Amino acid sequence: MTGNGEVQVRAGGEEDLPELTEIYNHYVRETPITFDTVPLTAADRRPWLLSHPIDGPHRLQVARDTGTGRVLGYATSGPLRPKPAYSTSVETSVYLSPTARGRGIGTLLYKHLFEALSGEDVHRAYAGIAQPNPASVRLHTRFGFRHIGTYGEVGRKFGRFWDVAWYEKPLDS
Repeated sequence: MTGNGEVQVRAGGEEDLPELTEIYNHYVRETPITFDTVPLTAADRRPWLLSHPIDGPHRLQVARDTGTGRVLGYATSGPLRPKPAYSTSVETSVYLSPTARGRGIGTLLYKHLFEALSGEDVHRAYAGIAQPNPASVRLHTRFGFRHIGTYGEVGRKFGRFWDVAWYEKPLDS
């Protein structure tokens, strides 16, 4: 699938943290996809990593090229909001290495993430997509997310304001 080897998707762990941080920092520095504005260190990202255990509703799935050993991307589910009544809702996201885009890896990651969530007490998944991002909209729509609204000019980065479109997916059987 990658041209170098097969793609393995598995739960993320400590050994992935440097590459996960590198991938995320690309989006911090180069895009409005995340509203973080300062690159993070692996130590900064460690609490985030630890908030995604191997089971439960908050997961981290990592795609690795078995030929090169490189992390190609990751998908997560995390808390939507901190209040207890939101516990059956998750916010999901996918981040890919710039060299891995357009190869179906985001689809593979979401497939594994939603399979992992299928046995959990999760009612809805939400995704906030900074606009414009047609590739992310296509991915989410492919997985059954539907647009439920847009926050206009909600974030400022690179000297301009960005909209965030919100998408929702039912997860109940």
